[in-house]
Formats: sequence, structure tokens, C-alpha cells
Amino acid sequence: MGRGKVELKRIENKINRLVTFSKRRGGLLKKAHEIYVLCDAEVALIKICFLR
Repeated sequence: MGRGKVELKRIENKINRLVTFSKRRGGLLKKAHEIYVLCDAEVALIKICFLR
């Protein structure tokens, strides 16, 4: 059985939001590195951080 749907909403607590962003960024960088190593392909990531 798969996971249930999670409602997407802004994380109001700034500390929790930054921690979550950091974890997601780390995961994306890891995946990009894996693609680079396994496929010997050039990989580019564009990160846009909107400050509110």
C-alpha cells in the first residue's frame, strides 16, 4: 500500500522550513551526483530561493 496524499502548505515556523529545505536540497544534490556518476552525464541544477 502506498502513502496517502499530503496537503502541500507553507511551513510557518522558519526554523522548520529551513531544516526541510536543507534536507531536500541535500537529497537533490545526491541524486544529481548519482546521475553524473552512473550515466557519465553532465548535470545542472537551478535553485531559486524566494525570500518572503
